[in-house]
Amino acid sequence: MACVCDDISGIIFRSFIPLYLKGDFYLNFVFDVGNVLVDYKPLVYLKDLFSDDSLAEKMYDTIFKSREWLLMDQGRLSHPEAIDIFKAREPDFHSEIQYTMQNVNSMFTPISDTIKMLPTIKESGHGLYYLSNIHKEIRDFLIAEHKYFSLFDGGVFSCDIMATKPSPEIYRYIIEKYSLIPGDCLFFDDMEENVKAAEKEGIKSVLFTTAECVAGYL
Repeated sequence: MACVCDDISGIIFRSFIPLYLKGDFYLNFVFDVGNVLVDYKPLVYLKDLFSDDSLAEKMYDTIFKSREWLLMDQGRLSHPEAIDIFKAREPDFHSEIQYTMQNVNSMFTPISDTIKMLPTIKESGHGLYYLSNIHKEIRDFLIAEHKYFSLFDGGVFSCDIMATKPSPEIYRYIIEKYSLIPGDCLFFDDMEENVKAAEKEGIKSVLFTTAECVAGYL
């Protein structure tokens, strides 16, 4: 370990920094899930599901752009409850709505280039956390089927605390729950508004486009 001393107003503050560090070092890596760890492309999913672009657009507007989708992210509405609302709103599309929702988990396919870096991050001594807007039903599916979640030290799903990104509450919640220091965290998210909101809470954030965004910090 190398000791770095800063002389401020005659007072010496000592901190210990590993010798191998180059530039900024972040103790904790925090990952969004959708489009960072797994694919989340609703319109692509719908076009593959129906092979009909106009129907795909209809389901996209009816389901994924609805207020109910946000309420499910917030844990305030279940999938069955949302399906009933969608069907009542679009009575001519009952079967299409049901089919879309019962197959929705198939949309969340792993992004292997990101996932393969998780063991390296963990083995390097970093804390590993997730922070995601997600429904309870999708949360349960991901935890059960995507074994790499066992590598994480913890995390927060929006549905569990009834708060979604980019609201300040969700960032403050993960910091408080795990006793993290915001400036020691590096957050990756594919949505610019979520990145900006995290930065306002003192969390260094990176707009995720490809896994190379993460590799640059290893």
